[in-house]
Amino acid sequence: MGDEFPVYRVAAVQASPAFMDREASLEKSRRLVAEAGSNGAQLAVFPETWLPGFPIWIERAPGTALWDHQPAKDAFTRLVANAVEVPGPVVEALCEAAAEAGCGVVMGVNERQGGRLSGTLYNTIVYVGADGRILGKHRKLIPTYAERLIWGQGDGSTLGAFDSSVGRVGGLVCWEHWMPLARHAMHVAGEQVHAALWPEVEEIHQVASRHYAFEARCFVVAVGSVLRRDQVPADLEIFRGDGIDPHEYLLAGGSAIIGPDGNYLAGPAGTEETILYADLDTSRIAAEHQTFDPVGHYARPDVFGVTINTTPQTYLAEA
Repeated sequence: MGDEFPVYRVAAVQASPAFMDREASLEKSRRLVAEAGSNGAQLAVFPETWLPGFPIWIERAPGTALWDHQPAKDAFTRLVANAVEVPGPVVEALCEAAAEAGCGVVMGVNERQGGRLSGTLYNTIVYVGADGRILGKHRKLIPTYAERLIWGQGDGSTLGAFDSSVGRVGGLVCWEHWMPLARHAMHVAGEQVHAALWPEVEEIHQVASRHYAFEARCFVVAVGSVLRRDQVPADLEIFRGDGIDPHEYLLAGGSAIIGPDGNYLAGPAGTEETILYADLDTSRIAAEHQTFDPVGHYARPDVFGVTINTTPQTYLAEA
């Protein structure tokens, strides 16, 4: 009979966080993980920095890039206060939710270094197993453009994939999907399911996500947030006088689940809050590898060589 190829159910959680409110967002995430688990999902993937929200003011609010702009400093300070330590109490609560639901979690967080109330933040993916264990994390390697006002750089020590309830799972954040060598490092890690975390999955992000699935010959869960202007706290001064219609979407969803041939299994979603589901038949990974295997018969190690530095790059010891 030979080996069997398992089928896994995954969920792409497209939702609005309680913007800039860590505890309320965490509570909402627990409900969403429970819902995904009750519908048979073995893994639930959330968007980029969903806890406690993507700092959309860097793109939409006036004066953000001025070096001495007090409203920008206040917004950043509030983000630091609501950031997540890994490990820490918020991640412990996610672990409890995962174990109760029997559903692993991939969560995008604004991370601050453990034990520190100030300093550099990171754009981080946290991986939690269906048994409630922390599998690992990944810090975004390069904050994109104005994001450098918010986050520091990650390093190669967090590039990798993890054994999970849905096989080998890994992920990248946003524009990391255009970094050829970052993609290659993830392909070498042997992903079967790739979490593609975006602020929103607009058209060009759909292109990148579908290309990743086709190139890696793996399943991709591409997830974005939804956020209307009227969901931004009224006391966040940096948005005052922005002239944006209260019902306009600052982040417009677009989540999707994609097969290893680059075609959609679910979605793309619109701007509604929703959970997309798909059953991933891993035999499709084997089938698609017949014609292209980026780290197998198409790798050509006699021609190409890549060195990946996995040493942590920091002056500060992690708590």
